[in-house]
Amino acid sequence: MSSWLVKRRLAQTSTRLRSLRAELAQLDEQLDVVADDADSQAIRALVSETPGASFDANDARKHADAMRRHRQHVVDTISELESRQDRLLDQMNSAR
Repeated sequence: MSSWLVKRRLAQTSTRLRSLRAELAQLDEQLDVVADDADSQAIRALVSETPGASFDANDARKHADAMRRHRQHVVDTISELESRQDRLLDQMNSAR
């Protein structure tokens, strides 16, 4: 693979990694709030024993679970991109 192509792919990977790391930081902050809210809703549902409270608690739990899945997807993508970045750097070094 030519040197300019490796450099271009390396720059694209680096940009994408920066973006995903910023997204991960935001997700971590938001997930803390959403998870706390889900816990609070679950406690309220236990105390009030009403169908509406149970629905709210279940909805909050589903939202927190969806955010956890998305966070894990972002973490997995970061890991894949770091591996790709390492391979590209190895290609650059071997071309020298």
